[in-house]
Amino acid sequence: ECQLAKGGIMPKTLRAKALETIQKLARISAADDNGYCKCVSCGKLDHYKNMDGGHFIPKGSSSRWALEESNVNPQCKGCNGFSMKHGSAEAQYTLWMIDWVGKDQVEHMLATKNDPVKFYAADYREMIADWSEQIKAHERRLGERGRLK
Repeated sequence: ECQLAKGGIMPKTLRAKALETIQKLARISAADDNGYCKCVSCGKLDHYKNMDGGHFIPKGSSSRWALEESNVNPQCKGCNGFSMKHGSAEAQYTLWMIDWVGKDQVEHMLATKNDPVKFYAADYREMIADWSEQIKAHERRLGERGRLK
């Protein structure tokens, strides 16, 4: 039975929280020491907080790749939205992926995108905890979080 949180808002599902976390990790891990990263589709440079964590294999069509770090990379909001469906961003992302992970891996990702993968609550919690620790390390690197003692 689903319970509403305070204010009548549904709490985030573990999958939604994992997606949010991996998208932040993709942006912050690609950021330089000033917090800037490049869109993998158009090359636009912007602060990681203004970018999206764009999925090469769309998250809606693939449980197999939705939560794989290699599938999520920084994209500007324009490329991650309209341009992925109606512009050249998808083609540019594909070329970037081939350069980054290689043609064989891109072909493997595309060939297996419909393979079912079952994640359990414990899997999501483990992913969220791991990625959150990586994010904290990057926040310290960028001076956004106190240093370790």
